[in-house]
Amino acid sequence: MKFQRFTFFASLILTAVMLMVVYIFDSVKDDFSDTDTEFYATIGISSVVFLVINYFVIDFLLNFYGKRQIRKISSILPETIIQEDESGLNFQELGERVSEMSQKNATEIDTMKEMETYRKEYIGNVSHEMKTPLFSIQGYVETLMDGGIENLAIRDKYLERIDKSVERLLNIVQDLDMINQFESGEITLNVSRFDINNLIKEIIDLLDLEAQRKNAKVSLQSATPQVFVNADKQKISQVLINLVSNAIHYANREQARIIVRTSVLKNKVMIEVEDNGMGIKPEALPRIFERFYRVESSRNRNDGGSGLGLAIVKHIMEAHSENISVESTYLQGTKFQFMLEKSN
Repeated sequence: MKFQRFTFFASLILTAVMLMVVYIFDSVKDDFSDTDTEFYATIGISSVVFLVINYFVIDFLLNFYGKRQIRKISSILPETIIQEDESGLNFQELGERVSEMSQKNATEIDTMKEMETYRKEYIGNVSHEMKTPLFSIQGYVETLMDGGIENLAIRDKYLERIDKSVERLLNIVQDLDMINQFESGEITLNVSRFDINNLIKEIIDLLDLEAQRKNAKVSLQSATPQVFVNADKQKISQVLINLVSNAIHYANREQARIIVRTSVLKNKVMIEVEDNGMGIKPEALPRIFERFYRVESSRNRNDGGSGLGLAIVKHIMEAHSENISVESTYLQGTKFQFMLEKSN
């Protein structure tokens, strides 16, 4: 369309110039002897004839020489723009294809920049997470080597701390490996039928000592004693441990309360983990499922896990073709929700 418009306006300008030449020539030759009617008739017919002739001549010349130029350009452009059997493209088609390629390249460059930023942030987070336990191990080992090993009390205490730091490192490596396997599709689900209420009770018993240290009470609420689901029991157990453990860690009230609810909704079972802890600030809520993101940046990392727990939770639910959602009011509490397939 732009190419045709250019041809038309070029023809119009050339026609106007030719009409001016005709008018001047006719005036000089006839010394203004023609009548007005004859003059306007001549100008009108001439303008139409000139415009049509000029349009086709300009269009022919542009396409003729344009195709020669396109053949030269095609020899240096990639085959994704011009195929071997498409040397007859006009300037408009060539311009559209170059524009499409330019937009595609711009999109790819933006994607590469985002990936590069993500890579740098990811490497920085990994090194930051590993730095704390590594420095702790290094400090304790140096103390023991400098003579602390002779003191049995110091030796036992530092060896215990080294053991915890090594365990922390192993947790980070295992969690990183699990996320990478999820993203590459290497992990398969072992779906089975089990009672979700019974699994929740087992997890509550498992985390009972941890809850007592934080003076928190964890309880199960369900309308029915048994609720059977179809899912990977081990993976869902990991999801619940992460959610309940997080709720216990952030239970900063004197009467901390964590409630795990199950309810049947037609062919789905909804599981909710709700607490009355410190809650999450609105600006932090969209980021809590990111790798290494911590709601409390000032929190001592020695007390936390790998910083990958909620990222793993999200991947596990996505592997089950389900989503996990979160609602939170700062200083009042947080509630996580997800669904599983109900077993008939």
